[in-house]
Amino acid sequence: MAEPPLGERPLRLTVRRLVGLDRSGPAPVQTQAGQPLRPWTLPNAIGFTRLALLPVFLVVALSSRTGVGAPAATLFAVIGWGDYADGIAARVTGQYSRLGALMDPVTDRLLVISGVVVTWRFDLLPRWALAVLAVRELSMLVLGRYGLSRGVQLRINWAGRLAVAPVMGSFFFAMAGLHGVGEAMLYVGLALALAASVQYAHTGVAQLRSLRARGDTAPSP
Repeated sequence: MAEPPLGERPLRLTVRRLVGLDRSGPAPVQTQAGQPLRPWTLPNAIGFTRLALLPVFLVVALSSRTGVGAPAATLFAVIGWGDYADGIAARVTGQYSRLGALMDPVTDRLLVISGVVVTWRFDLLPRWALAVLAVRELSMLVLGRYGLSRGVQLRINWAGRLAVAPVMGSFFFAMAGLHGVGEAMLYVGLALALAASVQYAHTGVAQLRSLRARGDTAPSP
C-alpha cells in the first residue's frame, strides 16, 4: 500500500505539539489551498462562537462607564483563549479544515481591533501605540487577502506567534484596571508584531516572485 502524502500522515501528538509549541512538519493537507472548507467541525464550532462573542464584547465594554470591569475583561479573555482551544481541538480530533485556517487569523485580528476600539475610547492605553497596532492589523488583513488571491501561502512565524500573548494581554490587563502592566505588554507585543510583519512581507514577496517566474498566480480559495 502506498504511503499517504506527507501532509496527510498523522504526526505523533506530543505535549509540545498539542499546545502548539512544536510546529514542525508541513501544514495539514486539509488546510491548504484548494481543499474543501469543511465548516462542520468541532474546532470551527469554537471559531464560530468566538466570532459571535465579538459584538457581545463590544456592546458590554462600550456600554460601561470607564471600560474597566470584570464582564468586558472576562469576555475578551474567553474569545482570546478560544484561539488556543480550537487549535487544541483540531490537533486532538484531527478535524483540520480550510475554513479554520482562513477564519482563525481573521478572528484574531478582529479581536485585536475590538480591543483597540475599547481601550482607545476610554483612553486605557497610549493612543499612538494603539493607532500603530490598528494600522498593522488592518494592513495584514488587506495584504493577506491580496496574497491569497495570488496564491501566496504564509504560515505564522515565531515573532507573530510570540506577539499574540502580550498584545492580547495588554487589552485584558488594561480592562482589568492594571494599566501599567497593560502598557508594558502593549509595547512588547507591538515590537514583536511589527517584526513579524517585516518577515511576512519578505516571505510573501519571495513567494510571489517565485509564482510569477513559474507563471502560476491563480487565485487560491
